[in-house]
Amino acid sequence: MAVQFLRKASVWLKKRKITLLAVSCMGLFGADLSYHVFPEQTFKLLHECWSEGQPAELSQKLRGVFQDVLQDTDVQSAASYQAFAASGFQPVSAGIPWLPAGTLVGIPPNFDSTAEDSKGIVNHVVVINGKEVDWESKEGIALKEALTFSLAAQKFAIARDVVYLQNGSPIASAVVAPACLAGTFFCGKGIKLLLGLSSGHAILRSLCNLLTAAGGLMCYYVSYDAVTYHLDCKADRKAATVSKEYARGGVEFYDKILSRNRILRGLMGKQGMKMYAPSGNLFPRYWFRIKYTPYTYRRDLVVNILQELQA
Repeated sequence: MAVQFLRKASVWLKKRKITLLAVSCMGLFGADLSYHVFPEQTFKLLHECWSEGQPAELSQKLRGVFQDVLQDTDVQSAASYQAFAASGFQPVSAGIPWLPAGTLVGIPPNFDSTAEDSKGIVNHVVVINGKEVDWESKEGIALKEALTFSLAAQKFAIARDVVYLQNGSPIASAVVAPACLAGTFFCGKGIKLLLGLSSGHAILRSLCNLLTAAGGLMCYYVSYDAVTYHLDCKADRKAATVSKEYARGGVEFYDKILSRNRILRGLMGKQGMKMYAPSGNLFPRYWFRIKYTPYTYRRDLVVNILQELQA
């Protein structure tokens, strides 16, 4: 009975390969875009900052900064961009501007802090390895300084996320998986035709399919990293070229991110060494993946742009 069912299933699958491929590609594309299509119901719930059991309100100061950034970056439909108070230490964003749900940009509480008033940092409890960070200790003071950004750095950080969404980057990123899946499928068919395995031995066909799938997976990793790298650099470049002020803010922003990560690397011990490279980059490189665009490269990119603007 089971053998008969498997045979019928095999015949059914062979007849509907293209349909299944199309459905799978659409499923991957939809899954990657899900929290960009419904950012309010998904992304915001994940990243929203809470205070005393309630969602934290974004300060009027940061709302004003956000509106200034929208003007500086020439956003046409400002109503499609909404800001909210986010957890974490740097801005996050999701959404597609031309969809009904619009976009959301999360601004962290430490952006409310200044060198004179660090309430946006010290009023929040940060626990590392089960211990609360003492903001008056040597490490705490260094971390507090690394989390305090000038207005220019704040504007650059927010602008970077705004232009990332403005460029349609979530869609470009979501296309990678279905494109690689479709490419793997058609490459597999082509290879089997070239080698004469279309009607050959089942074991040889299976081996060919396995090798093709492995190649497709490798292609996906490389392609996804390359697209991520390109989109990150594109957003940095566009944000930094708004003005010299933004470029200077970008240099400060990445310098402080690297400084923060180095401090966290020391505070977190073994876990920190796994998460942060000695330079401050997030996650050291894998043998065939970059995974995240190195902060050192992004800083150098903005430094070069600043030098060009000053020339």
